[in-house]
Amino acid sequence: IAALERQIFDFLGYQWVPILANFLHIMAVILGIFGTIQYRSKYLIMYAVWLVLWVGWNAFIICFYLEVGHLSQDRDFIMTFNTSLHRSWWMENGPGCLVTPVMNSNLAPEDHHVITVTGCLLDYQYIEVVSSAMQIFLALFGFVYACYVSKVFMEEEDSFDFIGGFDSYGYQAPQKTSHLQLQPLYT
Repeated sequence: IAALERQIFDFLGYQWVPILANFLHIMAVILGIFGTIQYRSKYLIMYAVWLVLWVGWNAFIICFYLEVGHLSQDRDFIMTFNTSLHRSWWMENGPGCLVTPVMNSNLAPEDHHVITVTGCLLDYQYIEVVSSAMQIFLALFGFVYACYVSKVFMEEEDSFDFIGGFDSYGYQAPQKTSHLQLQPLYT
């Protein structure tokens, strides 16, 4: 549900790279659920590996919006594959934000407009950071779950009793018992 929520808001903001990453994450979650239902540890291991990449992606998102290092939202248009000037949907639609268009600005390309955003209760950067932090928390929980359940599935595969005669102590032939009494048959 959290990934779908994030996917919707990234679609609204035309953030193409996060849309692609969210799509891959949703597919990995579906495969993880399938692996759990079908007792397939390989799918769960794949899900756990994806979650490591997902944590790295969300850590990058946090660094991007907090402008850690040489990352800059004003200069780098990484989230849109450098194709447009679109930003996070929360920039204009955050809680309490008042958007005012700037008329006759020479800063905007032909098909864009310049706006000023004021009065936000929480800046859009922090909303994106909280969203990514929640994704990291959920991914860590999912990673522990996937590792534990795949371990349980692998142990069950190793201890499966195939025909009912094989146990961990080796094969023992069934013993004949003579408790059956034979009685003559009269016709």
